Amino acid sequence: MPRYLSLIQIDENSMPSEGPSPELMQRMGELIEEITKAGVMLDTAGLLPTAQGTRVHLAGGELSVTDGPFTESKEVIGGYAIMQCKDKAEAIEWTKRFLKIHGEEWTMTCEVREIQEG
Repeated sequence: MPRYLSLIQIDENSMPSEGPSPELMQRMGELIEEITKAGVMLDTAGLLPTAQGTRVHLAGGELSVTDGPFTESKEVIGGYAIMQCKDKAEAIEWTKRFLKIHGEEWTMTCEVREIQEG
């Protein structure tokens, strides 16, 4: 059965300053329990803000290292989920449910990509 990676992109500037509400965390916990019991969720986690991150870049054979925060933050990866689904349509449906539990104050995009096996 194919595995899919859902990369959760968050605009850090549009996030509630106090972070996720207790109600959102409860809805998130319920969805994660449901998707885990369905045998779909293999792993998931949120990521700390880019202010605590580091980028390692390779160009022309040279490496550079830059500590956050990063000035361009519209497509920051805020988390991920690895799911095992019968097909891409099922992975997209679970991803839609994940996004819908967030309130109107959140601006998010999930990029769903099949993991190449072998």
